[in-house]
Amino acid sequence: MSTHQVTLKPIGDVARYLKNLIPANIPETYTIKPIFERVACEDRIRSGVIAFREFLYLFFDLLVSDGHYFAKPPKTPSNVTDYPFLHNLTNLLVDLGYHGRLEESGVSLIITKIPLCTATVDESGKRRAPKIPVSGLTDCLRFLSLCGFIFSGINTDKQMGSISEAQPLMASYPNNPFLLTGLKALSIADMELRTGRRYWNDNNLLRCDYRLLKAEETDILDELKDFLQPLPISVQEFALKLHNRYTRMGLTCSLSILGDTSFSYASIRKSRKELSSRDKYQQRIWAFNYSIRDGYSLFVRVKKTDKYADVIGQFPESLQEKIAAGYGCYKKLGRERCQGDCQGIRVPLDESLLNISKDIESWLDCEMPN
Repeated sequence: MSTHQVTLKPIGDVARYLKNLIPANIPETYTIKPIFERVACEDRIRSGVIAFREFLYLFFDLLVSDGHYFAKPPKTPSNVTDYPFLHNLTNLLVDLGYHGRLEESGVSLIITKIPLCTATVDESGKRRAPKIPVSGLTDCLRFLSLCGFIFSGINTDKQMGSISEAQPLMASYPNNPFLLTGLKALSIADMELRTGRRYWNDNNLLRCDYRLLKAEETDILDELKDFLQPLPISVQEFALKLHNRYTRMGLTCSLSILGDTSFSYASIRKSRKELSSRDKYQQRIWAFNYSIRDGYSLFVRVKKTDKYADVIGQFPESLQEKIAAGYGCYKKLGRERCQGDCQGIRVPLDESLLNISKDIESWLDCEMPN
């Protein structure tokens, strides 16, 4: 059995990784779902989303520069991004937005409860400690203050007092008050409109997923373009060429966020039931993937190499070696902790790929279903 321990990535690396997931191109106009009518008018919500995105840029830049003062590693991290401070911070923002009430002017958020910071009693009468302890809450509020938030009704240098209707916490963001509306709407979307299960250690709110607010169905191509935006233009163009080529050939592209972010390409035309994004992901032939471990990659799940050995023989030696090595679970082999090698044969999605672009197309063509 493997005895390798998880090595945490520096918090600055985690921040840079998450910052790349923020959508660079948010449209100026789109119809908002009716559920958000209780929050504000559509124009204000759209402005609030843009303000929240600008806040996130600052948020991640401060994590890069000052995050090491706040984000202390756990004794036994479960993965390379396992910083309790970051999980606390993300979930606290959701709690503030979801349970807070916007003042009529929209310039302040009135907070009379923070459930994650409140002890509870279960059905058997046993007291449960708050998910975010007082010390964790204090650190989070201090960091948010660095980001431009102002909290009235609390002294972050002292232990947190009680929050109630009589003694509420007031949050404001003078740099751009529209942010509070954006936080409110995005928190509702994160709590009520996500298609998958909401996990404590995910960072969905930090993606600024405005698409959850849209009444219109999202075009997968638009999502892919946002995903590729941090890459060189030439690499983006090649990736989009592959997308167009294989969707025209009958593959279905779907987005999966399972820790990593993946755009998977699967043949599902013969399926007799409606498939979830996870189902499509599991049936993928190849995928674009972004992870903090490998960065941007192209993964290919080969199944037919014995049928096109002559084609493989014409590939560059480096690609031949990758294909010959195959893929599988390193953890089961006892070599080391999971490295994601079960996802397929990995090819970095960078400018080096352009030198073998024709070979990549030939390879993917050979893996297409009959």
